[in-house]
Amino acid sequence: MSLFKHVKTPAVMLSALLVAACAPTIEISEDVSSGLLEGLADGTTRLIDLTHALSPESPHWPGPGYEPFAYEIFATIADDGVLSGRFTMAEHTGTHLDAPNHFSEGQIPVDRIPLGQLIVRATVIDVREQVRSNPDYQLTPEDVTEWEAEHGTIGDNTLVFMYTGWDARWDDFDSYKNADEDGGLHFPGFSPASAELLVNERNVVGLGIDTLSVDYGMSQDFRVHHISHGQAKYHIENAADLGRLPPSGAWVIVAPIKIENGTGGPARIIALVGE
Repeated sequence: MSLFKHVKTPAVMLSALLVAACAPTIEISEDVSSGLLEGLADGTTRLIDLTHALSPESPHWPGPGYEPFAYEIFATIADDGVLSGRFTMAEHTGTHLDAPNHFSEGQIPVDRIPLGQLIVRATVIDVREQVRSNPDYQLTPEDVTEWEAEHGTIGDNTLVFMYTGWDARWDDFDSYKNADEDGGLHFPGFSPASAELLVNERNVVGLGIDTLSVDYGMSQDFRVHHISHGQAKYHIENAADLGRLPPSGAWVIVAPIKIENGTGGPARIIALVGE
């Protein structure tokens, strides 16, 4: 039977396309394929944008070679009959994906990440309480196992988000990077031990966070990057609105710009959440 035989609406068409894209590499359970995705047609599935809009005021990595996002109009309807602009930015700006080759030589670039790894289940581990008293907080293996005791073991090919609440600072770059007088950055991230657990024992597809980096701000060796990229996992950094997702049950569509041999790029992250 053709996959599209009974497709009658754009929402159902999207559902069919998602199933088709994931089928070669990720098994989609019946409750998801006939429930969450088809809920797009009857309105029982919500779409949530986990992406910050880019502007010259957007936070960016405060290191050599990284500059603010820049945008300018070079053609107007009044003068040229068309409105068009150009932008410049580093690959790792705004809500973006880190490809495995970002920190690991020989790993795949952003344009070669399989589609089945970009439409995946989402897990959200809420550590806002810990972060309130410690901006340098690092997710621990105990945070992971405590989450699992309540919600079940994290499955293969899951994108695990660390929800810190840091995105509330997005509109204030100084507060977002939270640098001390010596330039040290103070924001939360995954610990190497939690990354080892998630990557090697849970076989997650990637790590995500609502800060500048999956490594905490004071990291000097970016060990989490090395651990996950070394196992061909990707990252989502500067995610928005993770608080609108349930701890489990949501799916996400990760759509990075497709730069040939790129180390990453800005991405639109769309979550599908059932009622």
